[in-house]
Amino acid sequence: MPRTPLDEATVAHWREQFLADPSAVRAMNAVTRTPIDEVALNRARVVDTRLSMSHRLDDWAATNQQKSGRCWLFAALNLLRADARRILHVKDFEFSQNHAMYWDKIERANYFLDDMIQLADTAPDDRLMAFLLEQLMGDGGQWNMEVSVFAKHGAVPKELMPETESSANTARMNSSLRTQLRRGARMLRQAAAADAASDELQRLKEQILADTHRILTIHLGVPPTEFEWQWRDDERQFHRAGSFTPQSFLAAYTDIDLADYVCLVDDPRPEHPKGAALTVAHLGNVVGGDPVVYLNVDIDLIKRIAAQTIVDGEPVWFGCDVGPQMARKDGLWAADLFDYAGVYGVDLSTTKEERVRFGESAMTHAMLFTGVDLDEDGAARRWRVENSWGTENADKGFYTMAGSWFDEYVFEVVVRKDRLPAELQAALTTEPLELPAWDPMGALA
Repeated sequence: MPRTPLDEATVAHWREQFLADPSAVRAMNAVTRTPIDEVALNRARVVDTRLSMSHRLDDWAATNQQKSGRCWLFAALNLLRADARRILHVKDFEFSQNHAMYWDKIERANYFLDDMIQLADTAPDDRLMAFLLEQLMGDGGQWNMEVSVFAKHGAVPKELMPETESSANTARMNSSLRTQLRRGARMLRQAAAADAASDELQRLKEQILADTHRILTIHLGVPPTEFEWQWRDDERQFHRAGSFTPQSFLAAYTDIDLADYVCLVDDPRPEHPKGAALTVAHLGNVVGGDPVVYLNVDIDLIKRIAAQTIVDGEPVWFGCDVGPQMARKDGLWAADLFDYAGVYGVDLSTTKEERVRFGESAMTHAMLFTGVDLDEDGAARRWRVENSWGTENADKGFYTMAGSWFDEYVFEVVVRKDRLPAELQAALTTEPLELPAWDPMGALA
């Protein structure tokens, strides 16, 4: 079909129709003076979304990722600190999020450069190459990626590797790292084109990584390799525990075995069947670490397992598309929280499948469920969420999610494998269906 220009007469007709519609003019008068979210807010839904929960775990302060995309690491470390707080008898303990990001960044640089060597014969404008070069060195990640970081590099108390200007505001650091690694990709490709031997490519990769390490360490500091640990608990009792490595510290002060967990996803596209294991090509950070594997299951099962996990006393890591239908100041999510269609007079309805398929929705943020409100029949109708956006909004940083929003915008939860039905546990042993690197299920929370 040939392209058609926008016709002036048609635009004039639209203008006449608009000005003749009192509801459109009223909406224009309101929205030109007031933010659209204030006009479209469903007050009845705000009042109806109560904050009380039948089961609530949190009695600690919310954390703050500041101007960074480290939500996935904050959510995982918030899960781990629930264990550490209990063992240490310290209410406000935090693991170092800077330490976790440091090791993710350097490992991810190594992973990327390995990809560049393996794809040395691929044209730079090939879709896969273009995607890897464009998506390079963001802050986001997925569950298996942080498991790989913790398994290899452990974790340390926040005081041992505190926040820096760049850990809290990563844009400039990430820009420098991208420049360095794209330059490294070019150098590796040129060497491969000149028939460099594999050991020569490896030496060149190590030189590129050494410079990457230098840049990263200037921004984030030097991570500790061994340290003395002592603390005073909330009963004012002093403890001196001796010397630790990051790996031995994590093992000593958490009981969670991260290998026991699986990431359940709701991929609504029918070509990816429920009950199937999924993976995404080229998605990872630690070479030799855990592959990113999802188990695609029905959203109702995801809700039931997540709710039961909370009832049994354990928070739940989850990923979602955080922005739609969110009142940030009030700390509320509900599927019908904003009636944009009513303000515009335009049908904006879409299904979850349509949003995924046409680029409208994907996993953008990870958080922690710390509470659930069950009705008299045991069904989850509201959820309490520990966010990592500080304590200024919501209930001092804890948000409330309506069950309707869970259905539409939650994509993944992490639970213990033994909570799954036997047939789904068996599916974890099957070869996963590999999705392309640019698939929405590869989005980094």
